[in-house]
Amino acid sequence: MRRVADALADRKAQEIVVLDLRGLSDAADFFVIASGTSDTHVRAVADHVMEALAGVGVRPHHAEGLTQGRWALIDFVDFVVHVFHPSQRDFYQLERLWGDAPRVALVAS
Repeated sequence: MRRVADALADRKAQEIVVLDLRGLSDAADFFVIASGTSDTHVRAVADHVMEALAGVGVRPHHAEGLTQGRWALIDFVDFVVHVFHPSQRDFYQLERLWGDAPRVALVAS
């Protein structure tokens, strides 16, 4: 998760949160949630995450929303990265939906 968080921070993503879904969902072990400041920023952040992980041999199983830039979802199977436009993040409220999931503390590297 550290590499993902670093890639998000590299592109100035905001409000980065990692939720530990192990034991709560079979969909993924972790959700990584962040915000961009605009559609263009959301796309740039999502693209950078995929490039950074591809550099270490990790490729997404599925990605969607990259063209629109409102909500980019990048599914790496064990973890899913969500990069939201702020209005979309407020609307979907994934942190509230998964409120019983523990948050993973991120330590600056």
